Order: sequence, then C-alpha cells, then structure tokens
Amino acid sequence: MNPESLLSLLSLLDPALRGALLALLLLLAANLLRFAHRAPLEQTGLALTFGLSVQVLASAPAVELGPLAWWRAPLVGVSMGNSVLFWLFARTLCDDDFRIEPRHRAAWAAVVAAGTLNLALMVPWCAAGGPGWASAISQTVFGLPLVFGLLAVRVAARHWRDDLVERRRWLRAFIVVGGCAYTLGMLLARRSTADGRLTPSLAAVDAAALLFIVAAAAWMQLRPTRGDLVAPLATAESPEQSAPTDIQGMDAEAPTAALPDPAEDALAVALAHAMGPGRAYKDPELSLAALAAKLSVPEYRLRRLINRRLGHRNFNAFLNGFRLAEAQAALANPQQAHLPVLSIALEAGFGSIGPFNRAFKATTGLTPTEFRRQNLADS
Repeated sequence: MNPESLLSLLSLLDPALRGALLALLLLLAANLLRFAHRAPLEQTGLALTFGLSVQVLASAPAVELGPLAWWRAPLVGVSMGNSVLFWLFARTLCDDDFRIEPRHRAAWAAVVAAGTLNLALMVPWCAAGGPGWASAISQTVFGLPLVFGLLAVRVAARHWRDDLVERRRWLRAFIVVGGCAYTLGMLLARRSTADGRLTPSLAAVDAAALLFIVAAAAWMQLRPTRGDLVAPLATAESPEQSAPTDIQGMDAEAPTAALPDPAEDALAVALAHAMGPGRAYKDPELSLAALAAKLSVPEYRLRRLINRRLGHRNFNAFLNGFRLAEAQAALANPQQAHLPVLSIALEAGFGSIGPFNRAFKATTGLTPTEFRRQNLADS
C-alpha cells in the first residue's frame, strides 16, 4: 500500500480513531476523578484528560476545516493550554515534591487566553493583509506548545536518574518524550499547510498518534497490577512511608528480607556503612551515580538494592529518610534549641529550607518549628 492510499484509509477511519480516543480519555478521567482531591499527579492528569478531549473535538476535520466561527477560538485556546498541563503533568509525574501553585494556573490561563485571542483576532487580521509584526506574534503564539514540551523533557531528564523503579523510569520517559515528539510533529504538520490547518489526512495521523500515546498511558494506569507509571495512590501507604528510614532498617547483620546473593549482601553492608558511620546523606549534592561511584559498584546494582531490598521508589526520598531522622533528633534536643531551623536543615543534608519544610511536614504532619515546640515542651 502506497503512502497516499494509507493516508486516505486513515482519513476514513478518523471518526473511529477519535471515538476511541474520547472513550479512553473518559475512562482515564473516571479513574483519576476518585483521587483528584488528594494527589497532584491525579489532579494534573484529570485536567489533561479533559483538555485533550476538547482538543480531539477541535481538531476534527469538520471543525478544523469549517468556517472561522467565534466558538472555535476558545477550543483552540484550550488545546494550546494542554501544553502547560502536559508540562505540569510531567512535573508531578517525575517530582514527588512538586505541588501546583497559583502561578502554574496563571500560566495555563495565559496560554489559553493567548491562543483564543490569536485565532479570534490576529489570524483574521493577518489573513486580511495585516502588518508583518502581527504575523510574527501569531506564529510565536502557535509555537508556545513546543516551549512547554521542551520544558517537560527537561523535567524528565532531571529526575530520571533518581527514579529507582527500572521499568517505571522507561515508561515515564516514553510518556514525556512521546508527548513532546507528538507536539513537535503536529506543529511541523501545521506549518506544512498554507493556512496552518490540518488536512483530513494529517488530522487522521494526529488522532492516530495521540491515540497511541493515550492508549499506552491507559494501559499503564488501568491494568490490575499497575504501579510502574505512578506510585500508589493517596489511599495506599507509599513505599517511602513503610520502608526503613534509619540505619537499623538496613542492618546487614539482621536483614528483613532474604539475601539474593553474596554480592548484594556485601553491597548492603557497604551501603549501611556509607549511610551510617559515613553519613553520606549529609552531602546535599549526593546523587545515585555519585553514591554508586563511592561504593565502586554499577549504578543499576545500587538502584536495584535500594528499590527491591529496602522498598524505596525514589532516591531522594531514600536520602531524605536519613536527613529527616537527624533533623528530628536535633529539633527535639534541648541542647540544640538555640540553633535556627535553617542551620539544622543544612547540617542534615538539605540544600535549602523549602524542600526541608515540605518533606518534614509530609512525614510528621508538623512544621519543623511546631515539631520543636511540641517536643521541647514535653521534655
């Protein structure tokens, strides 16, 4: 079958592709809706499913190639806003400490407004022979999704090595890189046409590519043994909560799990020494690669040990367990009552006060100051 025939076949299948897309997005939304009030990942995922549903309708040939009606502008604006939602989804997917703030919502609203006004005002003006600067502004607005797509890839690259679940690392990379590749491909497809609208064949390719990515995400999220893409939802105890957070939990003399082989036993002893007497966690720049080099082992072996033996899914969470234990001991010590909270945080290995405060409250339910006041009052 030649390319022209394949594109024609895809055009005929376009309604079916979009119907399948909407069904999958609805299924994902129903699953995420149960937990959206608790977890940032589910909140951004839910918003993205609704945004993509609008995009699926807005990019349908009947709408895409129809008259430039006023009601198309907000649909295109929401479709462009999906790039911001995708970036936020990537951040919550890859960074367990990330939280949605008002400025993130403002960024989404700004892109939606820019996309809406661009189609409603700038595009007709340019089509009527407007000045060159108006066309430049219009093209810049249409390029905003690529900017946020690249930001999403940057987020994935920065946090990829800290993820201790090997399979989940590749699945997350697929979602983020696949989403960015889709964004770039569709921008290039629109630039290849005279008026920036997708032809029926390109619209079908658009739907097929998006269906592939959404189907992969749905399979990861909805299968009975899921857990590679995201950590357990808020209703379940996370591994970081149940895994050992002090040196006793990794005592190689009395392990809590069977030792798979002598090499892993030796590595467990070396890791216990590095995190115990060696206090390696005090280095705020410590990475998995740096710790593996310190222990003279391949990175994958250390990742597997911390994940499978100790139950942690994220390297930073593993380090923070030791750092928080030291900080709690210092805050509860009357002899250190004169030390500022910042000094204790930095001494424990945190690079700044913000991540320390968030991690501390997530673990204890109290701010460091409240924890200190409560413990010193009881002593």
